[in-house]
Amino acid sequence: MEKTLLSFGHGFSARALAERLIPQGWRIIGTTRSPDKMDGIAASGVEPLLWPGSDVTAVLRRAPYLLISAGPGPEGDPVLNALAGEIAEIAPQLRWAGYLSTTGVYGDHQGDWVDEETALTPSTKRGQARVEAEARWRAIPDLPLHIFRLAGIYGPGRGPFAKVRKGTARRIIKEGQVFSRIHVDDIAQALELSMARPDSGAIYNLCDNDPAPPQDVIGHAAELLGLPLPEAVEFETAEMTPMARSFYAESKKVRNDRIKEALGWKPKYPDYRSGLAAMLQDNS
Repeated sequence: MEKTLLSFGHGFSARALAERLIPQGWRIIGTTRSPDKMDGIAASGVEPLLWPGSDVTAVLRRAPYLLISAGPGPEGDPVLNALAGEIAEIAPQLRWAGYLSTTGVYGDHQGDWVDEETALTPSTKRGQARVEAEARWRAIPDLPLHIFRLAGIYGPGRGPFAKVRKGTARRIIKEGQVFSRIHVDDIAQALELSMARPDSGAIYNLCDNDPAPPQDVIGHAAELLGLPLPEAVEFETAEMTPMARSFYAESKKVRNDRIKEALGWKPKYPDYRSGLAAMLQDNS
């Protein structure tokens, strides 16, 4: 049971980690809320577990590694809401617990740099919910917790190419707007390194080396495809969903020095150009 990982909310990032670990003999148990996703999870070599809806406590007691990808909902963190007592009970026997958070906890810095020592001043409800969830996880005694604050995630099947090909992509222009990003494979690499070298209480930012305006990424994707540059639209007049518009409420550049120094992490895709080129080569 030494190489057993229980993955709550087994999604995009957790799947990428499983692809690295399973060939090394790891047993991965991944939870999902959706019965429709069970077969897909099983096909990847992960043992699917419908949760909520089944008893997870026996698995929880046997897995020395724990990954939490499930985000907080309106009622707070779903894992702690259901299992806080059980997790507190088994915390001392865990070797590693990873919580996937977001750089949204830092809030808006008008394009300036942030690092892990920056005060948490989220400007959105989602960011505030993450701050509260982080605090609840950190409050569990003896839990070997590692918090990973993820920038905007992209990777196979999740990138700008589909919209550019369809002609629905737009370059939203907001002066001074800049985002940090991270390829999903680089998240998986960082998690694997951390699992091999646990450091209880550690907090790491995960992002590439090249924060950039979002319109530059869309434009480069079109260039790679040999398609016309998508239309430029001013943010103030652009038609956007409330969710999409909320992402533009915060502008910052995120530093990743800590995880490089602590774990020797080196992103395979240090900027969006290399990441997009790899995705295009893999037809994703």
